[in-house]
Amino acid sequence: MRVPMARRKLLAEADIQARLAEVPRWTRDGDAIARTWEFEGFPPALAFINRVGALAEEANHHPDIANSWNRVTLRLTTHDRGGLTDVDFELAKEIDAL
Repeated sequence: MRVPMARRKLLAEADIQARLAEVPRWTRDGDAIARTWEFEGFPPALAFINRVGALAEEANHHPDIANSWNRVTLRLTTHDRGGLTDVDFELAKEIDAL
């Protein structure tokens, strides 16, 4: 899912709110969206991080990742634009599909 640069346009607040409805498990976190997962232990959490990494690399759009044993928190923002774009929400949908 390589995303064209045109999709990296900052979204207006109304657009962000509409897109959040498409990814209901994600929450607004300042200039990003975030979601936390809990797993049975460290190995499945790490496996999830690796699957996310493959998606992120394919999209050339990389989340901030925090891991503490069985918990993984992802934070998506378009760093080079300084906020949320369609790219963040599309990657969130792909991650949810894992």
